[in-house]
Amino acid sequence: MATSDPPRRPRALPWVRGLIGVAAFLLVAEVLSVTGVISRSALPPISTVVGQAALLLGNTQFLGDLAATIEAWAVGLAITVAVGVPAGLDDVDPVAKQTLRAFGFGRFDVIRRVCLPAAAPFIATGIRVASSIALIVSIATGILTGRIDGNGIGAFISDANTAGKINPVLAAALWAGVLGLALNALLLWVERRVLPWHHAYLEESEAAQ
Repeated sequence: MATSDPPRRPRALPWVRGLIGVAAFLLVAEVLSVTGVISRSALPPISTVVGQAALLLGNTQFLGDLAATIEAWAVGLAITVAVGVPAGLDDVDPVAKQTLRAFGFGRFDVIRRVCLPAAAPFIATGIRVASSIALIVSIATGILTGRIDGNGIGAFISDANTAGKINPVLAAALWAGVLGLALNALLLWVERRVLPWHHAYLEESEAAQ
């Protein structure tokens, strides 16, 4: 008599676990600030910071800095992709490339049929890593140099910190984190549309474990 495999318990999505962890941290921080365990000058209540973050959406200076950060991120990522992707297609298995050449395929066909499909998952992962680094570098540079390096979220944080305004500093940092999550989600969405076979393979591998 054939036996069926026991049902598998669904795994909690990583972002769900992360969201729970962030919510717990924010709740603890709120309690510590409100009760006076931590000075409000050092850590304002999270509710106050969130409220300040909402107000920044009506701040033209901040919106301009947000746009400048996105522009700097896009330029940095484009340069990285333009330089890194051609350099990494050469690491594809040479046997596969030589096999196609032996059957009379030209260089363009080898790139289209072998190099790009083989390297695409690694390219996508590299782009997402580069995206995070580009955003961090853009904001960190602005914090260190202020307006000398141009506009951006980092410059906005630097201005608020120089003025001793902790709430705008934390609110802008909150938006920086939201921006990072949004950009990563966008790249993941594009990756799933461009490489559906790769994500299908990953899901089957996880289900088999």
